[in-house]
Amino acid sequence: MKFGFGAPCVGAQGDQASSGGFTLIELLAALLVLSLLSLMSYRGLGAVLDAREHVRLESDKWRHVATFLARFERDIGLASPRTMRTASGTLPAWQGRLASSTAPRLEFSRFASNAGMDSARRIAYQLNENQGIELWLWPGADIAPTMQPDRYTVLAGVRNMELQYLNGNLLWLDSWPTSTLDAPIPLALRLKIVLASGEEIVRIYALKS
Repeated sequence: MKFGFGAPCVGAQGDQASSGGFTLIELLAALLVLSLLSLMSYRGLGAVLDAREHVRLESDKWRHVATFLARFERDIGLASPRTMRTASGTLPAWQGRLASSTAPRLEFSRFASNAGMDSARRIAYQLNENQGIELWLWPGADIAPTMQPDRYTVLAGVRNMELQYLNGNLLWLDSWPTSTLDAPIPLALRLKIVLASGEEIVRIYALKS
């Protein structure tokens, strides 16, 4: 009996099985592409989160600025021409001091609010050493010898604050009053604040003298 040996026969199914897998190089290339896509997605997400945080901080900053300006405008709109009595005499109804003074930059008497939520009192605004604008509130329109104001920071992150006052000759002055001929309250007030981030804000307010 004879046995014949022929070449092995590879069918069509064997060809499909051998061609359906991935080589090691193909797997490494796919992993590399996935890694690059993941890195790009992470950086993109980080940029989005950073941008959102920046927008939040900017929104908070300008919201605080708007709140301060609204409070400042309301206070000076209630300015009173009444002088303030102290133990040593009287002080002008409106007193604007130079920046070199250790006393508040702006101090004035103020009427009670129209809503009746606040009483007539003496108030002041001052830029402190921590780059914050402070509001000083005395409990009344006159000051006793031992009476100290409550002090609140109403706007933080302020590098500089400048105040000027318009007199009857339409001249801007750095202090008020400058003479006995000046009115109890100037015609207008110019406020300039420079934020720690560099922005400058200028507002001019007409006053009821």
